[in-house]
Amino acid sequence: MKINRLRKIQELLEEKKSISINDLCATFDVSKNTIRRDIAELEKRGTINKVYGGIVLQEHVDPQEKAPAAQENSADKLHKQKIARMAASLVQDDDVIYIDSGTTTMHMMPYLEDKHNITIVTASIHVINIAAASAKFNLIATGGTIYAPTKAFVGPSVLNCLKQYNISKIFISSTGISIEKGLTTASPLECDIKRYLVDKPGKKILMVDSTKIDAASLISFCNLDEIDCIVVDKELPLRYKAFFAKYNIEVIVCDD
Repeated sequence: MKINRLRKIQELLEEKKSISINDLCATFDVSKNTIRRDIAELEKRGTINKVYGGIVLQEHVDPQEKAPAAQENSADKLHKQKIARMAASLVQDDDVIYIDSGTTTMHMMPYLEDKHNITIVTASIHVINIAAASAKFNLIATGGTIYAPTKAFVGPSVLNCLKQYNISKIFISSTGISIEKGLTTASPLECDIKRYLVDKPGKKILMVDSTKIDAASLISFCNLDEIDCIVVDKELPLRYKAFFAKYNIEVIVCDD
């Protein structure tokens, strides 16, 4: 029955977070048209999001992934600017860098103005807008489908773009980090992109404010020992210091 099928689809989605239309057809032995009608019904209820070829669980948007203007107060912005300034100091002339989506990473842009021949690769609409307004940068925008909560491109186009370029430094954001869960994101649609970036050659630099320490969001996209450097606004707890020392991960604290 349709009611039971809708309930089971919801249960599967809560378990797997994303399911393809083909998998749903095989699971319930029904046609694609039937599944599409079920998806339309679930979408009306606000419990799922449609993506190309399937569905994902409707997300409760993480506060860290709201639009910057809606999220930041002056204290938040100051902390993020301090992190961004320190992270930008790691960029050298002629570098090819990737700047991840996020309300901290986007603040790097003003601090890169004094660099020469910098190429910026990004999926972030905020970074694209700032970089495009300046003649200082070589800008490569990944293209893709816009994901509204983070104002960033997502989808296969992003990965196809990233495969083409050799990137020297990758500046990564995360909505929560912990030793146990690693780096996490609230967005299934951005998870594959972040995972690909971590696997890609180049120095991985995590930019994170102290409120995200010992926090975990919906999906883990890498282990904490897979990064090369962390830039944070305050001194880390002792167990994190020990962890990063054990794995020779550089820690940069920009607290005054």
